[in-house]
Amino acid sequence: MCYHPNMDFHSSRRRFSACLLFCLCLMISISRAYGTQKLYIVYLGEKKHDDAALVTASHHDMLSTILGSKEEALASITYSYKHGFSGFAAMLTDDQAQDLADLPEVISVTPNQNHELMTTRSWDFLGLNLDQQPPNLDHQPPNKLLQRSKYGEDVIIGIFDTGIWPESRSFSDHGYGPIPSRWKGVCQLGQAWEGTNCSRKIIGARYYPAGLDKADQEANYMSPRDINGHGTHTASTAAGAVVEGVSLHGLGVGVARGGAPRARIAVYKVAWQTTKRVQLSSIAVLAALDDAIHDGVDILCLPIVLNDDSFGALHAVQKGITVVYGAGNSGPRPQVISNTAPWVITVAATKIDRSFPTAITLGNNQTLVGQSLYYLLKNESSSEFKPLVHGGSCSGEALNGTIINGKVVLCIAENFGPTQDILPDVITNVKSGGAFGAIFALYTIDVLSSTDDCLGMACVIVDIDIGFQAATYIGSQRLPIVKIEPARNITGKQVPAPKVAFFSSRGPSVKYPTVLKPDIAAPGVNILAAIGDGYGFDSGNSMSTPHVAGIVALLKAVHPHWSHAALKSAIVTTASTKDEYGNPMLAEALPRKVADPFDYGGGNINPNAAVDPGLVYDIDPRDYNKFFACNMQKYKICNITTTLPGYHLNLPSIAIPELRRPIKVQRAVTNVGNVDAVYQSDIQSPIGVKIKVDPPTLVFNATQKVHSFKVSITPLWKVQGDYTFGSLTWHNEHHSVRIPIAVRITIQDFYADVA
Repeated sequence: MCYHPNMDFHSSRRRFSACLLFCLCLMISISRAYGTQKLYIVYLGEKKHDDAALVTASHHDMLSTILGSKEEALASITYSYKHGFSGFAAMLTDDQAQDLADLPEVISVTPNQNHELMTTRSWDFLGLNLDQQPPNLDHQPPNKLLQRSKYGEDVIIGIFDTGIWPESRSFSDHGYGPIPSRWKGVCQLGQAWEGTNCSRKIIGARYYPAGLDKADQEANYMSPRDINGHGTHTASTAAGAVVEGVSLHGLGVGVARGGAPRARIAVYKVAWQTTKRVQLSSIAVLAALDDAIHDGVDILCLPIVLNDDSFGALHAVQKGITVVYGAGNSGPRPQVISNTAPWVITVAATKIDRSFPTAITLGNNQTLVGQSLYYLLKNESSSEFKPLVHGGSCSGEALNGTIINGKVVLCIAENFGPTQDILPDVITNVKSGGAFGAIFALYTIDVLSSTDDCLGMACVIVDIDIGFQAATYIGSQRLPIVKIEPARNITGKQVPAPKVAFFSSRGPSVKYPTVLKPDIAAPGVNILAAIGDGYGFDSGNSMSTPHVAGIVALLKAVHPHWSHAALKSAIVTTASTKDEYGNPMLAEALPRKVADPFDYGGGNINPNAAVDPGLVYDIDPRDYNKFFACNMQKYKICNITTTLPGYHLNLPSIAIPELRRPIKVQRAVTNVGNVDAVYQSDIQSPIGVKIKVDPPTLVFNATQKVHSFKVSITPLWKVQGDYTFGSLTWHNEHHSVRIPIAVRITIQDFYADVA
């Protein structure tokens, strides 16, 4: 071999370059494998195997190809969705998520999201009167729907919430028969939860803590037990047993019960208390949906806000389960409604005919009236006059230097906003100063549960006008004083109701503008229901959602073979748009206004009419796929690709967001009433629109149970307009079947509607 003096140098440089390249590749590999990980949801569509174990194994195999080994795949996966659909949740880096999204069998890969949680009198207000009444209440005859449905007996309602407090009297299983044989769920044991906590009432319970920080785990029961109270409240509202003599310190006295008091409850704890809020993640909701499909629930009650489209809910509906969501608590702004997929029932919130007037007597004997949940403490026998001071906005800065100890403070809101954003800080400031009580002057919103933190302190909410009168009195006196009486109960027609709640989220839907949302409205303001071992008031769409779930349970007990779409149609088409005096329903807004379909959908729910709707707008659940197909898209649950606009789906409503030329929409109705029936059409056209129905008369008999008809919609103006509203009603001497219509005339593509 010939020796060259530069041979070692060149060989060393090649070895160094190779080593450098190897290290660089290793660093890239490590970066891809060990970058910042977060939870992702991988959706694969319909499951390929009936055996759940095989579905799970396929998830492990798929993830192993990306992560390099089955051990890493098993460590990465938090939930495997294997019953109602196929998919999984896993801890992944962004690059790993991208690699999965590139696989042809993957429909979508989306980051996990955290979401929000969104009754003695309310059921009587809706006409569902019990045949047993507590003392001192007028006796009302038993309700026929409750009797026909056997109070929802053996219908299974799945509650997705913060868990449940099983010892509450609302969940007694006294007198219940065996658990329905079709039930396949489990009673998952955990902290402070034993097998005996499930019963013939609470027939199943699961919990989903994945993604919860260790510190937050320590602040919760790692079990289906409810530490927050929200889930107990919603479960008892939907299906609580009959409990007599319930009140909160004498307020709201009556019989506490759910809409379907004999229904069974399945608990799915998907929401957890954290230091700042209640945490609710997509992966937990999907895991619970998958389990609920397997377990055999009939109805799913989800008083939660989801920012994406739940394909899990679509699979549940296609398996025959009715899914009920809340519309959200972001009102009264338009276009903030959540959970707007056409395959679910989306519920708005209304107030009932009950108020808690509270007398405020000034030192000049002038009496003002606000509302509160104020009650005398055990060591107090009567109300007394106390010094009254003006605290301005009652912010920390406004109260600085003001002596409020032992006094009543007048607080006037400087800015408009939800009470949950205003009152907590104000109450803290007033309590820390040792005040005896507070008078809060706010825009009237009828949400007294915001004063819960007062805990026996006299906290009264008044409107701005009364607040001004109190401020004028303070300014005219050297030593102003005031006396606050305990709140009283008032029910009946002297309280205007129903009325759409201020906080209730409004349409139209941004994601599905051709689907009118919300679908229906139900009581959601100052609802008294179980919390822990006792009972308390709460307000929100989380309260209206279980009202609808309970009513659907009654309807399902009477009509066990009706589809989800038929049940939804029945409650929408029979809903009321009038108050108890026959006037149009109002909606709390800025300012108050006459309510429209974007506030309440079909109207306020009317369970007694819904059980016998006459006609229903039915839908084959497979049709949803034709109108709202899922494409393979990274970071999207459902990329909306429609061959037809959504208003051609056979929904019990019509929404046309861009009407530029005449169009025709087809609908079909199925007769579920008397075999021989004739229905006439009644059209209330939206302003600026002409509507015609063909044929105008429908004749049903033993051979003709389904009729199709066309709705012609023609713009009368050429204008870039706003939505106007109307309705189409099929009626005869026994039934009135009404669907809402929302139309916006346009002459060009959407543009920013700003000044």
